[in-house]
Amino acid sequence: MFTTKRFEDRARWYALAALALCTVAIGLDTTVLSVALPTLARDLGADTADLQWFTTSYLLVLAAALLPAGMLGDRFGRKRLLLVALVLFGAASAACALAETTGQLIAARAVLGLGSAVIMSLIGAVLTVLFDERERPRALTIWITANALGIPLGPLLGGWLLDNFHWGSVFLINLPIVAFGLLAVAVLVPESHGDRRRRFDLPGIVLSATGLGAVTYGIIEAGDRGWGDGRASVAIAVGAGALAALVLWQRRAAAPLIDLGLFRNRSFAGGTVLATIAGFAFFGLLFALPQLFQAVNGADAFGTGVRLLPVIGGLMVGARLGEKLAARFGPRAVIAGGLALMAAALVAGTATGSATGYGWVAAWIGMAGVGLGLTMPTSMNVTISTLDAERSGAGNALIQAVRQVGSAIGVAVLGMVLNAGYRDAVDVSGLPPEAADAVRDSAAAGAAVAGELGSPALLDSVRDAYVHGMELSLVASGAIAAAGAILALVVLPRDRPNGRVPAALAESAA
Repeated sequence: MFTTKRFEDRARWYALAALALCTVAIGLDTTVLSVALPTLARDLGADTADLQWFTTSYLLVLAAALLPAGMLGDRFGRKRLLLVALVLFGAASAACALAETTGQLIAARAVLGLGSAVIMSLIGAVLTVLFDERERPRALTIWITANALGIPLGPLLGGWLLDNFHWGSVFLINLPIVAFGLLAVAVLVPESHGDRRRRFDLPGIVLSATGLGAVTYGIIEAGDRGWGDGRASVAIAVGAGALAALVLWQRRAAAPLIDLGLFRNRSFAGGTVLATIAGFAFFGLLFALPQLFQAVNGADAFGTGVRLLPVIGGLMVGARLGEKLAARFGPRAVIAGGLALMAAALVAGTATGSATGYGWVAAWIGMAGVGLGLTMPTSMNVTISTLDAERSGAGNALIQAVRQVGSAIGVAVLGMVLNAGYRDAVDVSGLPPEAADAVRDSAAAGAAVAGELGSPALLDSVRDAYVHGMELSLVASGAIAAAGAILALVVLPRDRPNGRVPAALAESAA
């Protein structure tokens, strides 16, 4: 079994840099597609359903494959499977760029989701093996920052590439990153395993894939069609039933896919839930901001990416502070404080109006980023510290699966709140039925209709209505973050997960 003592210090950090770059590539794929959708609609003749499936096919496979990927990595070798996933990710990226029909692009995006699932589930497990308790907080900070970095880089790079090259270039940018990742993983990352004698839990794999995939699909449909939609309700019910059956099966399986005993550990359960709450609130915020910058303030995709940079700056500051503060006060206080800061920032954002200058927006979204930086790496370290090398693959996959579903729920629920508030507030009186329906559909469509009609009054109504809907969404996000802050104080133990005073962490943060 590999130990960190046998691996040179510098090589570990080079390996982390390569893994972080691969994580950035995954983040890019999450956001860059939104910039390319209008171009894809024109060049591939994609209708609205096709455009939705470009995103949905990726997310469904990603959600369904996370748990099996962790188990397979434990059994067959995390390095080996990570190399296979990187090759798959690169090949799928090339297939996306070369797609000539909507069906080809949807299929390639699904394969891209499979590669992303394996990479996401195994990177955390590899970090658990590479870095000991003293170094892990800093490694997690770098990895989680890389996770978030793809959010503004997607619109920035995507907008520039679409202005200058073929739309396939937004996928081809993954190839040099993947090539570097393959080389670094092959040379610098040691092989590691979990329990190699563990049998396959085929019923568990089927139930988890069905449950996570169906719940994710239902949430996506609910976000688009409303929570009363029959298709969404059936999908969520099927997914919930499959997950309930999964829990029952895991209790009696000889070699279960999920170690349910992990949830009896307050640090694992609490850290996972609190990281999910932070992601829930944060992704709801990120759903609202691009539309604020584009539909209300008139920014393009590149400008939107630039305006999101304070979030990343705040995240980096918060993550670095979190290391030092956790060393002194313990992770419980840092996580609670970070979520409280996020709640305060989100509530402050409700003061944003359609005529508010960017300076105020940059201030509160930067503060929200600091809160996320305090919360996410610290809560992830609390969770991962409970895992030993034998079960780090399956354990990290479980963490990622819960976070993935939580983020999808956050976007759907908070998006529904935002859209409902917008539709209730926008004034479409006097408009033809088709134009009124288009205005109610979204703020971007409303701004386009106002431009076509040459109606400043309608444009003002669209902008004011969107800001009203965003205020409601921010209140909901802030309430969730505040509840998370209270939960952190109630659930998490006062000391580190192993019960020792965090002297080692203090040393790493010095």
